[in-house]
Amino acid sequence: MKKYLAVYEGGSGEIVEKKSRFIAHVENVESVGEAQEFIELMKKEYWDARHNCYAFSVGTDQPVTRCSDDGEPSGTGGKPILEVIQGSGIHNIVIVVTRYFGGTLLGTGGLVRAYTDAARAGIEGSEIIEKIPGYRVSLHMDYSDVGKVQYLLAQNDIATESTDFTDRVVIHSLVSEDHMEMMRKKLVEATSGRIRIETGDPVYFGNRKGQAILF
Repeated sequence: MKKYLAVYEGGSGEIVEKKSRFIAHVENVESVGEAQEFIELMKKEYWDARHNCYAFSVGTDQPVTRCSDDGEPSGTGGKPILEVIQGSGIHNIVIVVTRYFGGTLLGTGGLVRAYTDAARAGIEGSEIIEKIPGYRVSLHMDYSDVGKVQYLLAQNDIATESTDFTDRVVIHSLVSEDHMEMMRKKLVEATSGRIRIETGDPVYFGNRKGQAILF
């Protein structure tokens, strides 16, 4: 598992170039089938447009990528969109850029710039989040150690899901793979070995506006 950028909430963006409208829609997809479904959905919604160019990248280690110029000159629509995706570092993403022709030919260079700018505008109009590989961790401690543990978690930006107060205190946290061993050592040292650390299943999580979210 490795950390990567992903679309948390799809969005859109639009540019106008010499009266041609370029409307980009962005969505998160987990499979080639989902990407194709989104592309067909956009084609149906914008059935009256001259072109619906697209590109997608599915997977993280060896992503599957495809693109289409949808009638534009070869390499002027889908390829620029795909290059924007690859340059962004975002995985599991599809972008469809719809063009309404404005009556003026843009030339190959103008088309490449327009589709590039539209794809970037679509990403800017979406919410992108970093998906971090890690673990759900339960920290069992005495009440006397709560302050120390909470301080350590806050200092190291460790997200807390919830806290249980019974005869002991249990803090449920999300810890990245990179921080696991370091945090274990710090917590054991801070509590003189009194803390009990239970490591759960591996998960992907992120930080959205200060809130921990699971994927």
